[in-house]
Amino acid sequence: MPTQATLTSDPFLPLLRALLPSYGRSTSEALDRLTVSENHTYCAGSGGQKLVLRVHRAGYHDRSEILSELDWIAGLHDSGTVTTAVPIARQDGERLSAVELDGQRHWVSAFSFLEGEEPKVGHHLADRFEELGMINARLHQHARGWARPDGFVRKRWDFDLMFGARPIWGDWRAAYDQSKDIALLEGLEKHLRSTLDDYGDGPDRFGLIHGDLRVANLLDDGNRLAVIDFDDCGFSWFAYDFAAAISFHEEDEAVPTLQNAWLKGYRTVAPFGDEDEAILPAMILARRLLLTAWLASRAGNDTDALYGRGFAEGTVRLAQAYLG
Repeated sequence: MPTQATLTSDPFLPLLRALLPSYGRSTSEALDRLTVSENHTYCAGSGGQKLVLRVHRAGYHDRSEILSELDWIAGLHDSGTVTTAVPIARQDGERLSAVELDGQRHWVSAFSFLEGEEPKVGHHLADRFEELGMINARLHQHARGWARPDGFVRKRWDFDLMFGARPIWGDWRAAYDQSKDIALLEGLEKHLRSTLDDYGDGPDRFGLIHGDLRVANLLDDGNRLAVIDFDDCGFSWFAYDFAAAISFHEEDEAVPTLQNAWLKGYRTVAPFGDEDEAILPAMILARRLLLTAWLASRAGNDTDALYGRGFAEGTVRLAQAYLG
């Protein structure tokens, strides 16, 4: 949790407090920071009247992309596909606000508050991962059948966006200073490109996905799992959603148990073929390499503080096991 000194010095706090009246809230309400990761997330109010405010990373998604994210969340909520936080518009009907800090404009979106806690990874989580597999399948089914509104645009999370000439989360090489590690992971990257090219991106295996359904983006209230944070939703492989689900825990001994549970849940809702199951190890390694780049380019945020130490070395171990 952030310290009081950190909160006092948070430059977004006065900017967000000034926005509260546009949502029908008082500037005197409590305003607390929840997390700092890709975005900064805050909670305004108390009791049953809380409002979540998300300050988007400058330059990551443009206005049209964020509005498209909100469109899909609203569609999922209205259809009852999943339990998720509802986007909240301002009193003037606008769904986005803007604040400026150090010459950069940050978009701000607002959501309803959901109760629950982040699940903890381990063998005991198998029941929840079976439910998560069902949730992923329902998300994918909804995406296949949903009539996207005009102007809908989200990123295409393919190999080139992840690891191409201008990788979206930076170059994983920034995490390493030993040539042997770089050579090993370059071999992994080459192998992954070939494997994913062979797997293909037909409509039966590639479409609109959440893209970041890791435990930090799940809320467990003891009765159900709620899904939050669609910031990385976009077009990618459906199988990639499992790799995202075990983000930062790829070396945990519980992963095979969680994978079997996820597959069992998924297949109660929708098909997931043998080729899809066989591609999961490659998806896991691609996600892990992508996260290695992400941590290297975003040192100092809450996620880096929790998982950054030793993460790059773990990626090398996973690559050795996968290629070996």
